Amino acid sequence: MFEDLKGRVALVTGGATGIGGAISAAYGAAGMKVAVHYHAGGEQAAYVAEQIRRAGGETLLIRRDITDSHAAEELVNRTTEAFGRLDVMVNNAGGMVARRPLDTVDDAFFDAVIDLNARQLVHACRAAATIMRAKGHGGSIINVSSISARTGGSPGSSLYSGAKAFVSTFTRSLARELAMYDIRVNALSPGTIATAFHERHSTPEKMESTRKSIPMARLGAAEDCAGTALFLASDALSGYVTGQVIEVNGGQFMG
Repeated sequence: MFEDLKGRVALVTGGATGIGGAISAAYGAAGMKVAVHYHAGGEQAAYVAEQIRRAGGETLLIRRDITDSHAAEELVNRTTEAFGRLDVMVNNAGGMVARRPLDTVDDAFFDAVIDLNARQLVHACRAAATIMRAKGHGGSIINVSSISARTGGSPGSSLYSGAKAFVSTFTRSLARELAMYDIRVNALSPGTIATAFHERHSTPEKMESTRKSIPMARLGAAEDCAGTALFLASDALSGYVTGQVIEVNGGQFMG
């Protein structure tokens, strides 16, 4: 089904764990060359790299603090130096940082959330688009948003939800800007996915309450997002799809 992805090159930020790890592994299984970015979790990064190699893909592990202003450009440059091109850029790195009510939000916390979820993504899109235009072969940029961008999230996540809303809107705007270069820009918007993210930021009681509200009656798994990432990477399957935010949430939000 994904024959056109064989030999293509992808860079996945936050690509060692959770949703990013599932996407990296799926790309490797499709025969892609995958640059896996990570910051912490070297053991998980090594495990994902081994999965990719066993599936017949090639991989490059890059450890970097994504919030550094030069990180995105360095990641793209190292990927193209290793593999000669960049076809797919997945901007998955992000996080809530912490749950905080509005009256405890200060400038330092505001900057931390925006740096991790918005600013670095802009840098990464710019770096990826620059190399894709220079190579002249087009490409696919996939930004990971969140159901919180549509619903506003739960208490204490206002800045994170707002940052993810920026991701969704920025995706649509950038799709218009880059369409002339045959660069497609879309977003994958996960619902409540049972990963370490929620182990850090959500109680078991909250997760169970959420599960009961989902029409499919289960929380998502990281692998549930991988199919959409494969679809958006494939020109054969999604070559006429750009500027879209695809919701992957088991029916948790419909609208």
